[in-house]
Amino acid sequence: MKKKNVTIDDLAIMINKGFDDVTKEMRSGFQQNDRRFDKIESLMLVEHRTRIERLEKKVERLEGLLAAR
Repeated sequence: MKKKNVTIDDLAIMINKGFDDVTKEMRSGFQQNDRRFDKIESLMLVEHRTRIERLEKKVERLEGLLAAR
């Protein structure tokens, strides 16, 4: 088997490619997490909105009862 001489420049290019691959994977992972967090945030906002609306209706009923006295 013939040996290939690897220069410093060749080695630097290989290392840089490795870093680029890792960076791409990390970005992909972060994008997936961002989408998940966005979905969770949306679900929480809908739930909070629903709870606030129910509380507002209860307060209106209580105000109505108190005003009738």
